Amino acid sequence: MDVSECVLSAGRAVLDIVEREWQPLSSGELEQRLDQAVEEILEADLLAKLKPQPPPAIYVQLLQSQANTESRGLHTGTTTPSPPEVATSGARERLDTVDGAAVKYITDLLQSSKSRARMAGRARLSLSHTVLLSLTLLSERVSYRSVSRRFHLEKGNIHRIFFSFCERINMLEEKQIRWPVGREAVEALFPLTSLEKEEKRNQNIPQVLGVLGYTRIPVRLPIGKHDVESTAAEVKRMKKEAHPDSWLNLELVCDRRGHFLHCRISKGSDVHRGSALRDKLKQHPELMPPGSCLVARTGYPLTAQILTPYTRSHSLREELFNKTLEEHFQILDQAVANLKTRFQRLRYLDIGNYDRARAVVLTACLLHNVFLDLGQVVQGEVEKEEAVIQEGEGEVDEEGVCRRDAISDLLFRNSHDVTPK
Repeated sequence: MDVSECVLSAGRAVLDIVEREWQPLSSGELEQRLDQAVEEILEADLLAKLKPQPPPAIYVQLLQSQANTESRGLHTGTTTPSPPEVATSGARERLDTVDGAAVKYITDLLQSSKSRARMAGRARLSLSHTVLLSLTLLSERVSYRSVSRRFHLEKGNIHRIFFSFCERINMLEEKQIRWPVGREAVEALFPLTSLEKEEKRNQNIPQVLGVLGYTRIPVRLPIGKHDVESTAAEVKRMKKEAHPDSWLNLELVCDRRGHFLHCRISKGSDVHRGSALRDKLKQHPELMPPGSCLVARTGYPLTAQILTPYTRSHSLREELFNKTLEEHFQILDQAVANLKTRFQRLRYLDIGNYDRARAVVLTACLLHNVFLDLGQVVQGEVEKEEAVIQEGEGEVDEEGVCRRDAISDLLFRNSHDVTPK
């Protein structure tokens, strides 16, 4: 390589570095940042003058309101109001210790990922601020315009930054949502019935690896789903009957801690519930430790690996089996409630594009596991319509029927053998 080629290569490298590390602000964003700088100078001067004097009550209330607003921008759970005397310093301290740790952890995850692609967006925005902005959009049901004012960025730019963040987080799916194998799977098992804790466990009663179920995420119906030439009667009927693709099906398997082991997102019109997971477990039996099972509500396939309740329970034996499984369904119901409480945007996704809506939902599920690993647990209130979903029995195979009957017989006999103390 001659000198001219070396100089040309070096010049291209310098241009690439400049492009990655600096991009000019638009006129609107520059004006917003200048206004912010002036406001901060004026506020600092005002605080300096008022510092020797006790702050007026109305001023304390304004500072408390501002601190609570900023706290909700990062905090993904519910908080209790702070006393007025600690509202200004306490809110900032909580952001730096609890939520700041989450922002740093997620930032480190993105930096250590294989993808080195730069986040989208014209304005130069640090990765930590990108994480903070995206958590705000996920955690609160706020508009892009509101976040634009809070972060002093153009609305369209925030839109690009947020979906670029979701794409980067989605690349961590295999790392953050993992099916346990080997020793990890054995340690994740928990008893099918509480009676096993009081007496020596019956080896014929399986232990549970996880709870299988689903929830619905409402989304905006894509343009073109309704025929513009429909009659008035058809339009009226469509308003009453929700279109199947006006929501996403979120199929999950969680362990006893509420940690997601499996996540499948599909359109509302997809009625093949649990079939892909059933086929995968049959093809790879090593995924289930010996003597283990998954439990699922009715509507899912009944197999040797997946146990579902009896749909027509008339005997005490069948009722006891159903009651035993119902105790485990509460684990998934609580995990889903926690997910939607932490990430309020899942209450309704105003997104008409399926791929982007799916990316946002998957991002929330991945970050749900991240926050659990950090020990940041949010307790949501279980919705009744989420907890009770009445459906007919799904597909069944002979091996699954035989195993369910055998287990229900053992549970019934054990319940009568346990004498009251």
